[in-house]
Amino acid sequence: MEPATLPATAFKSPAISLSGVVDYNMYTAFRTQFDNAADKDLVVIELSTLGGDPEVARMMGEDVRFASETEPQRRFVFLGKAVIYSAGVTFMSFFARPNRYLARGTRLMIHERKLSKSLVIDGPLTTCIAVVRATLNEIECSIAMQNEGFQNLILGSNVTIDEVMQKAPSNWYLEAQEAKTLGLIETVL
Repeated sequence: MEPATLPATAFKSPAISLSGVVDYNMYTAFRTQFDNAADKDLVVIELSTLGGDPEVARMMGEDVRFASETEPQRRFVFLGKAVIYSAGVTFMSFFARPNRYLARGTRLMIHERKLSKSLVIDGPLTTCIAVVRATLNEIECSIAMQNEGFQNLILGSNVTIDEVMQKAPSNWYLEAQEAKTLGLIETVL
């Protein structure tokens, strides 16, 4: 049975409020507030971000996932405000769709992970092959993690993985109401 849709009043005083770049400083603030909310049955996590490090977003998401599984009596709810770009969407994907909310007018931006790397091939040929393979392995692993996040994001929605894969390379922007219509979130507040 899916949890009930929460009224707007449930979001009045979020237990966790984060804004800015998703980075290790945000993770530290997140963990402090997350640990301080250990006695709450409803934990609203409010976020506004232009993006950042997807691995930090995954760390925060894993903390939420783990707590949700080990403490099923507690409910962890995402509230996106203003902008939820890239790494913020990655974080949101760790919440079950019924626990995703956006403030009116909020914009989501979904895109592929990015890589900026110079590949220097210099040395014995076997070493050169190892350098190229290592880079290819890094790219393939990053694509797999990206696609896992996309799958989590669209679970229970009307969006297919093919649609995400088509739109993500050129930055897919969604307004809150459109995200609701597509079934990516529970509702707009």
